[in-house]
Amino acid sequence: MGEHFRMREALRVLSQEPARAWPAGVVHHGARVALLLSLALIVLLLFPVAPVPDLPVLERGMVAPEDIIAQVGFSIRKSDEDLARERAEAAASVAPIFEYDRTAVDTMLGRVRAFFERVDSVAEGVPDSTARAALGRLLQTYGFSVGDGAIELLESPSQRRALARSIEAAIRAELPAGIATGGDREENTSTQLRLRREGKEIFLSRDSLRTATGFFDRAAHHLPRGATAEFAELQRLILIRFFEPSVRLDREATEAARERARQAVPVVKGEVLKGEKIVGAHEQIRDAELERLRAYREALSRLGEVDTGFSSNTRAIGAYLYNASVLAIFGLLLFLYRPSVYRDFRHLFLIAILILAVVATAAVITKSGWPMELIPIALPALVVAALWDGRMALTLALVLAVLLSGQSPFLGISVLFTLVAGGAAAALGVRVVRRRAQTWGFVAIISAAYAVAAIALGLLRSWEPSEILTSIVWGTLNATGSALIAMGFLPLFESFTRITTDQTLLELSDLNHPLLQRLQREAVGTFSHSLNVANLAEAAARAIDANALLTRVGVYYHDIGKVAKPQYFIENQPQGRNPHDKLKPATSAAIVRNHVLEGLRMAEDAKLPDCVKAFIAEHHGTQSISFFYDRARELDPSAELDPRDFAYPGPRPQSKETAIVMLADSVESAARVLSDPTPDRIRALVDRIIESKIAQGQLDEAPLTFADLTRIKEQFVTGLSGIYHQRIDYPTATRDEAEPTAAAAPGAPAGRG
Repeated sequence: MGEHFRMREALRVLSQEPARAWPAGVVHHGARVALLLSLALIVLLLFPVAPVPDLPVLERGMVAPEDIIAQVGFSIRKSDEDLARERAEAAASVAPIFEYDRTAVDTMLGRVRAFFERVDSVAEGVPDSTARAALGRLLQTYGFSVGDGAIELLESPSQRRALARSIEAAIRAELPAGIATGGDREENTSTQLRLRREGKEIFLSRDSLRTATGFFDRAAHHLPRGATAEFAELQRLILIRFFEPSVRLDREATEAARERARQAVPVVKGEVLKGEKIVGAHEQIRDAELERLRAYREALSRLGEVDTGFSSNTRAIGAYLYNASVLAIFGLLLFLYRPSVYRDFRHLFLIAILILAVVATAAVITKSGWPMELIPIALPALVVAALWDGRMALTLALVLAVLLSGQSPFLGISVLFTLVAGGAAAALGVRVVRRRAQTWGFVAIISAAYAVAAIALGLLRSWEPSEILTSIVWGTLNATGSALIAMGFLPLFESFTRITTDQTLLELSDLNHPLLQRLQREAVGTFSHSLNVANLAEAAARAIDANALLTRVGVYYHDIGKVAKPQYFIENQPQGRNPHDKLKPATSAAIVRNHVLEGLRMAEDAKLPDCVKAFIAEHHGTQSISFFYDRARELDPSAELDPRDFAYPGPRPQSKETAIVMLADSVESAARVLSDPTPDRIRALVDRIIESKIAQGQLDEAPLTFADLTRIKEQFVTGLSGIYHQRIDYPTATRDEAEPTAAAAPGAPAGRG
């Protein structure tokens, strides 16, 4: 009993314990492996494998290394285009079917007689003075537009009777022979027609079918002798108005006959028997051989499993492993050489979406029969090159080319070479074109690559010149679409990945940006200082292969927080006026320190990218605002001062670029107060400042080497020597290095924050 109780109690305790969480590393890497495996599975679903092994890869222009013998009999089906063309030709050859209408004569005679009865009633039933006007109105109701001569003709009873007799004679003599409308005859593209008349069907030549135009012309033979022009015209108008064709096109019967002709066209152009040679050894592969090979592959696929021992499941597993292995190459590249990209799942997810977009488009192109030059491999290459770099984009393009060229519809060197050319041009072209306005530069570079690929393959495969030109046109269309889509969606990709590209940095470097405009208006001295620092820092960044553009942009915004209280910084103060003279040292330190926090707030409001905000936070690191700290200690030696109140919030510089800006900011401020700024004195000043930063540990977290610092010093000396030739000694300066982080205090000069 006690044992049972102890077991129940143990189970209760275990059930109340929280489940152990997976180790963070397992979750981290597991999510990325799952993404890769899922992507490989999607590729397999988009390109399902056939249940039989692929045949040897033979492309048009190649020479078959050996005989390929049919293991099964199969039919060579016509292509959809050929079948549609032949069916259209068969339908066009069908003679249209016309039906004779024996009632047409009586119908037309009835209409004409009814017309003349109305004319008689109007002409004889009204006074002579109004007969002409009444006849004119009657003719208008029938749509006749005739002159006075025709109306006078109808006023005469004898002329009316003569006109009626000539019209009836024409109808009785001509209409029974078979008259069709002109439109029915024009629809006949065959040289013959079929006429059904009184239970019989006869074939006639197309030209033997009379039309209404001929009928109206032949009616003139039935005019009375001496008939005037008005008489003949009125006869023709009445015949036109009341015409009834005696032969009509039977559209339903004709279309049925044409459909029977279409269905009679065979869908197979030939048969290959089992054991028959499909392609002979040492024979050049042409369109006919390619067609036979495709038909043979389809026949094998329809058979399901064959005697090779391979099943569809086995081949599917092999295809999945192929897809996963190829994608794993790119994944390992990121893991080993791009750890920052590998760590950020957003980055990986975007790359996966780009890969999926290309593969899905390729699948649609395959099913639609469009040319393989339309596979948009340039799209992911452009995006990755713009967001990261060209080497990573080139690797992705090569991996995608290998991935797609391993799918059954794209086997062969042609697709692989074309994809490599287009993807490589897109990846490397970003180094040439850096502005969004130069998108057409991308188009030109990628189009040129497609053109070279088309010419090379055309010469290698003995293509016709028209085929080479067509390939170039499709490649150009692909390049245009890929470049426009990539550049159009790049801001969205930047926002999703939180990556700032050179294009965005170039936009931020525009001095008309609202924050920089405000800095120019409200803190002129600070703006001038930022321009000088930007020149120094950019040159130093370029010397050590850091991001010079990012460095310049970061300097532009590093001191924007000073616009909150510009008068508290010496570069913006009128000579002789120092507001710090009336403040306590702690208050002055807080104001100077706060320009970093205020700058970060303004940057956040302006939605500046994180890489630019880093310059605001890190350009002073965690340096002490020593002047005000020492001043506070002098005023109250017994006071307990917190050093953190007299230091910048940091962090210390985390990158080469922010470290360069910290050094450039200090040396530019110090050089302004250097008396007799000769190159030697400037060099000594630069050495002291950089050694000071090293001694304070401000560069401990920045990836700078001593070789980098040597090159940075040289650039600073060169730049400062060009800017400052002679400076007046600062009368109260007690140090060679002016305090770069302090503002003026009572009895001392104000430094720059």
